[in-house]
Amino acid sequence: MKEITVTEFKKLQDENAEYQLIDVREDHELEICEMGAEHIPMGDVMDNLDKISKTKQVIIHCRSGARSGTICKALEAEGYNNVYNLKGGIIAWATEIDPTMEKY
Repeated sequence: MKEITVTEFKKLQDENAEYQLIDVREDHELEICEMGAEHIPMGDVMDNLDKISKTKQVIIHCRSGARSGTICKALEAEGYNNVYNLKGGIIAWATEIDPTMEKY
């Protein structure tokens, strides 16, 4: 499984790189904090493969990186070679990049 750190992801944002960011957390988690990602809950990802790019870099995130890692592995098994797990998830983002973001 390929991973990207929050620092590397921030650099992609700053460079206006083309990517797709997918949040696999549950609805209630979005109410706490979010990063402006496309929301596809973990349990719905495999039914929404048509929404996931096969050409752009796809970065998948959750709270800590565990659920998104599971999804990355499942997508790789479906032939996606462009998916990256956001290492440490939104917790790492809040800790290292945006300390104003609420952690849970």
